Amino acid sequence: MIQASNVTLRIGKKALFEDVNIKFTEGNCYGLIGANGAGKSTFLKILSGQLETTKGEIIMTPGQRLSVLEQDHFKYDAYPVMDVVIMGNERLYQIMKEKDAIYAKEDFSDEDGIRASELEAEFAEMDGWDAETNAAQLLNGLGISGELHYSMMSELDGNQKVKVLLAKALFGNPDIMLLDEPTNHLDLDAIAWLEDFLIDFDNTVIVVSHDRYFLNKVCTQIADIDYGKIQLYAGNYDFWYESSQLLIKQMKEANKKKEEKIKELQEFISRFSANASKSKQATSRKRALEKIELEEIRPSSRKYPYIDFRPDREIGNEVLFVEDLTKTINGEKVLDHITFHVGREDKIALVGGNELAKTTLLQILMGEMEPDEGTVKWGVTTSQAYFPKDNTAEFDNDLTIADWLMGYSPVNDITYVRGFLGRMLFAGEDGVKKVKVLSGGEKVRCLLSKMMISGANCLLLDEPTNHLDMESITALNNGLIKFPGVEIFSCHDHQFVQTTANRIMEILPDGSLIDKITTYDEYLESDEMARKRTVYTAQREDDEN
Repeated sequence: MIQASNVTLRIGKKALFEDVNIKFTEGNCYGLIGANGAGKSTFLKILSGQLETTKGEIIMTPGQRLSVLEQDHFKYDAYPVMDVVIMGNERLYQIMKEKDAIYAKEDFSDEDGIRASELEAEFAEMDGWDAETNAAQLLNGLGISGELHYSMMSELDGNQKVKVLLAKALFGNPDIMLLDEPTNHLDLDAIAWLEDFLIDFDNTVIVVSHDRYFLNKVCTQIADIDYGKIQLYAGNYDFWYESSQLLIKQMKEANKKKEEKIKELQEFISRFSANASKSKQATSRKRALEKIELEEIRPSSRKYPYIDFRPDREIGNEVLFVEDLTKTINGEKVLDHITFHVGREDKIALVGGNELAKTTLLQILMGEMEPDEGTVKWGVTTSQAYFPKDNTAEFDNDLTIADWLMGYSPVNDITYVRGFLGRMLFAGEDGVKKVKVLSGGEKVRCLLSKMMISGANCLLLDEPTNHLDMESITALNNGLIKFPGVEIFSCHDHQFVQTTANRIMEILPDGSLIDKITTYDEYLESDEMARKRTVYTAQREDDEN
C-alpha cells in the first residue's frame, strides 16, 4: 500500500497539487490520467520520493519494495544488460556483487567465509539462483533476444534501452510499480506481452499512459488529476470517461431543477411578500430559498484541439502503385520486393516490429529516399502531406510558430494561418514563440497544422501519437476517422489503429509484406498472426534455453 496524505506541492506561487488524499492498494492497477501539465509524472516522482512535497507526506507499508520505470536511457551504458535488469532488485544485486568480490579474493579468510555464508543464505531466500532466468524471460517477452542479454547497454539502440529499463522495473516482483509511459517505443507484440504481465501481476501498479486501449486492458481503477485534485474512479479508462460525463450531466440536471425551484420561490416571494395574509408563507419560502445551494461545476482543465483534414480536391480511382520495391540499409534488407496498389478508400496501418522498415517505406513513398529497386507512382489527382517520425530538421530555425506555418500556407494571410494555430491550441501570444523551443507535443501539433493547411488528399503519418496527450490523440483519431481521403500510417496505439484502419500491412523481419483488407483486431486473430505467434514463441523458448 502507498498513499498520499494531505499532499500539497507548490512551484513558485502556483499550487500543482492541493491537499491530495489518495490510497493505492494491493491487487489494483491504477491509471493516472490528466491533461498535459496536470502533473502526472510529477506525482509519480512525489510517490517515489524523488520530489519533496511542500506539505503532507507519502506513507508506504513498511518493508515493501517500490520500483520505478527510469527515463534516463544512457544512465547504465557502462553495465551489461543482464546486470541492469537485476538491479531492479537493488538488494539482490548488491548481494551478487559482494559475493563475487569475496570469492575473487586470493587471501580468502575465515571472516570472508562467514560473510559469504550469510550472503548465500540471503541470496537463496531472495530466489537469487533463478535471477538470470527470470530476467531473461522478461527481456525475451519484451523482444530483447538472447544474444543481447550480456551485451553492454551502450551497444543497444534507443528502443532496446527502453525495453531493458522496463524489464528492470518489472524484475523481482516488486510490491509497488510506478510506470511512466511504459508503452512508449514498444512494438505491438511487446505491448501485448506487457498487458498480459500486468493483468497477472498481484501487487500495486500505478501507470501513466496515453494509450487508451492499454489503460482499458490493464487498469482496475482510474486516478484522474484535474485542477490540483485527484479523484478515484472504479473501472478502466472507458468506464472513467462514461462515469465522469454522467456525473457532470447529473450535476447539471440537478442544478437545473434547483434553478427552476429558485425561480419559483423568488416569484412567490416577490408577489406576496407585501401581502399580510401570505407573509408567513413568503417568509417560509425565503428560508427555503436560502437553503438551496447550486453544485459547483468546474469545467475540466482538459483542452481538445480541433483536427479536421479537408482535401482541396476529390481523389480519383488511381491513387498509388508500388511495384517490386526493395531497399537495403546498413547491410539489412528492410524491404524485399514489395508490391501493392492503393485504392481511393484505403486507410492503411503499417504494423510489425521492424520500425526502420515502416519509416523507410513511408520515406520512399514521399520521395525522401530512393529505393534500390522498384517503382512508386502516385495518381495525377493525388496530393500528399507527410508526418515524419523525426521532425528535428523541421524546427531547426529561428522562425516563430506563425511565420513557420505561413511558409506552408496556400493563402498569404496571417489571420488565416492563426485560425489553424488556434484550432491546435496555439492562442494569442503562442504565435510568436520560436519553433525551436517548442515541446515535443507542441511540435506535433504544429506538424498537424501544416498537414491540415496543405489540403492534401493523401496523408502519410509515421507514429503521429508520440508526444501527444490523451485529448490530442482522441482529436487526431477522430479527425482521421472523418477524413475522406487515403491514409497510410504507422502507430503503436491499438485503439487508434483499430478505429481508423480498414487495411493492414505488416512488414515482416525478412522485409516481405502481409497485406490484408481487414480491421486490426480481425488481423490479430487471423491465421497469419497465429503462425507468427507460433514462430515467435518457439524463438523465445530457444532463447530462454
